[in-house]
Amino acid sequence: MEYRTSKHSKFLILYHIILVCKYRHKILIELGEQVKNLLIGISKECNFIIESMEVDKDHLHILINCSPEHSPKSIIILIKKLTTYRLWNSDPSISKYLRKFYWTKNKLWSEGSFICTIGNASNETIRKYIESQG
Repeated sequence: MEYRTSKHSKFLILYHIILVCKYRHKILIELGEQVKNLLIGISKECNFIIESMEVDKDHLHILINCSPEHSPKSIIILIKKLTTYRLWNSDPSISKYLRKFYWTKNKLWSEGSFICTIGNASNETIRKYIESQG
């Protein structure tokens, strides 16, 4: 990994994030690719880089490279909010599918999350772990 620079700083900030589907429903078997595509678009809009990403049946692993202006919590909130909203409103067939699992609209992720920096593990170790999921 190379350091990134801005006007007044040089940095390398990597977060391993895991998001779990609400009630552990296995919706990512069907919608995993759509979620991954949404995340790629969100990362471009919000100025962070997805280094690696993979879905399992009921959870999502992401390795994010971001600038110091993004707090870990703000990234998680942003990802949860935008993926949920965009997935529910993207296609009527997807909304119909999601209604099988969730009673109300705009539910997708559980309230909790996992996040850690990868300072004690090599980038390649984390990347291989994420890519082996699913």
